[in-house]
Amino acid sequence: MSELTPLAISVLALLNERPMHAYEMYQLLLSRQNNRIVKVRPGSLYHTVERLAGQQYVRAIGTERAGNRPERTTYEITPDGNVALTRRVESGLENFVYEYPLFPVVLSEAHNLEADDAVLRLRRRVEELDRWLADVDEAIGLARASGVPERYWMAADYARGQLRAERTWITTTVERIESKDLEWLSRKTQ
Repeated sequence: MSELTPLAISVLALLNERPMHAYEMYQLLLSRQNNRIVKVRPGSLYHTVERLAGQQYVRAIGTERAGNRPERTTYEITPDGNVALTRRVESGLENFVYEYPLFPVVLSEAHNLEADDAVLRLRRRVEELDRWLADVDEAIGLARASGVPERYWMAADYARGQLRAERTWITTTVERIESKDLEWLSRKTQ
């Protein structure tokens, strides 16, 4: 059994709710704002569904056409797909895997910028984090107001915690650079 990608996990989870076609899955992921935690594009979603069908984790159960729209194949999760989904969720919850994000790489090279430039760019990142936090807070508020049980949106709460922690760390680091507590050599003096 090959490891399921984040998008494959999302597809199997959607099909665990009910059978649907790929475009419906795409629309549902967007409406639930899952595109904030899973990189999803229509092409990659269709490819993922085809790959899951090849692995016999999903199967086609019908094809329909509405008007001039293209044919749409409806899929359902198979028993093997359900086992694969369960195992991947279990292993993903208990095993830490470092995912090599870009920010630590560019942060480790920030010393290549002048201190003022680094501070400016970090402040801009804080502004962006503030926008993301507002969006996440709004989404959580809507989920709560709609009576959606927390177990379905706890990933948003996790994301909020990560965003807040990053914002706090960056703000503190900016203050340390500005106060000279964090020594920053000018490139001109190196």
